[in-house]
Parts: sequence; C-alpha cells; structure tokens
Amino acid sequence: MPNIKSTVRRVKRSKKQALINRIRKSKYKSAVKKMMAYVDGGKIENAKKFLPSFHSQVMKIAKTGSVNKKTVSRKISRITKKINKSQKK
Repeated sequence: MPNIKSTVRRVKRSKKQALINRIRKSKYKSAVKKMMAYVDGGKIENAKKFLPSFHSQVMKIAKTGSVNKKTVSRKISRITKKINKSQKK
C-alpha cells in the first residue's frame, strides 16, 4: 500500500475506474451477443427493431474509451450489413 496521500487516492480511483470499465465492456458484449442472436437466429424483424437501441448503447460505451470507437463502428457496420443481406433473401 502506498504511503503518499495522493498515491493512495490514485489507487482508489484507478480501482473504481477499472470496475466501471469492466461493467461497460460487459454491457457492450451483452448487446453484441443479443444482436447476433437475433441475426443468426433469423429474427430479422427483432434485429431491425433493436438496431437503433443497439447503435446507441455501443456508441455511448465507445465514447468513454472502454472499447475503441473504430471497433464499435466496424461491429455496427458488419451487423447492419448482415441484416440488410438477410432481408433481401
């Protein structure tokens, strides 16, 4: 345990932030799994309804830096592409 007062505060702060980041990553993964379940399960109507909410959730997480913005954008793009492709069939 650190002896310096400011270092003690930084340790507490970094532990708290690590917990928050873990929660955000978990929410991101859950949203992606839910969307992929819709798409892979053939529930395209459910996927289309969930898409705006999904987009909003993952971009909110991305803007905090827990998950890279480019990674999230790529995920959204690929999922949207899958929905549009399966819709044409």
